[in-house]
Amino acid sequence: MQQKEALFNYLLRLADNAAILGHRLSEWCGHGPELEEDIAIINTALDLLGHARSLYSYAGEVEGKGRDEDDLAYLRIEREYRNALICELPNGHYGDTIARQFLFDQFNYLLFSELVNSTDETVAAIAAKAIKEIRYHLRRSTEWTLRLGDGTEESHNRIQQSFHDVWMYTGDLFVQDESDKAVIEAGIGPDLEKIYPAWQEKVKEVLTEATLEMPENGWMQSGSKQGRHTEHFGYVLAELQYMQRAYPGCEW
Repeated sequence: MQQKEALFNYLLRLADNAAILGHRLSEWCGHGPELEEDIAIINTALDLLGHARSLYSYAGEVEGKGRDEDDLAYLRIEREYRNALICELPNGHYGDTIARQFLFDQFNYLLFSELVNSTDETVAAIAAKAIKEIRYHLRRSTEWTLRLGDGTEESHNRIQQSFHDVWMYTGDLFVQDESDKAVIEAGIGPDLEKIYPAWQEKVKEVLTEATLEMPENGWMQSGSKQGRHTEHFGYVLAELQYMQRAYPGCEW
């Protein structure tokens, strides 16, 4: 595989993670548990959409086929998206959203902390800007995990079940293929296998403080890097792409 193709695939995955999770969080607009949190979660969604724009734009440049950020965000079919499966899961109740967000934020923080040192100057610049917001995302989802886990009996039990339900999608975050290997070899992106132990340690640390049990590793869902998604993804795209499909030519 050529490095150009590997870099395009890599950028698309990062952008898809941000775009799809940002879209999921935007569904909470006007429905947050309290006004301050409603604003905070929508700001997180906007941050992620900003990351997606930068990454899609650069992916379009790397691809060199004339596709821009709008084409890549809105005009691909389901099998062409490469976001991690955990990003497309339904919001559920607020404990479900927080469990999903905390596990992804911890992964995203470790990943972008490494990307700031990328040998690709554009990737490093995008990461340097995004890491400030990702650090805040992690702090916020960590605080909510502690608040719900060490809160009432009901909040504890519900978010504990949320972590059990979402856990089988975490393995997909660390799967690597030929594009990852090419990007690692070029010094553009980090080895996810080296990030995994730190992710486990940090997650366990927070869950323990929140009086929650860390789920055991069992069978894990995977397939995002081959374009295989959950049954929920089609509904996400139907809403995400509606405007662009109905009114071609819309811009961010």
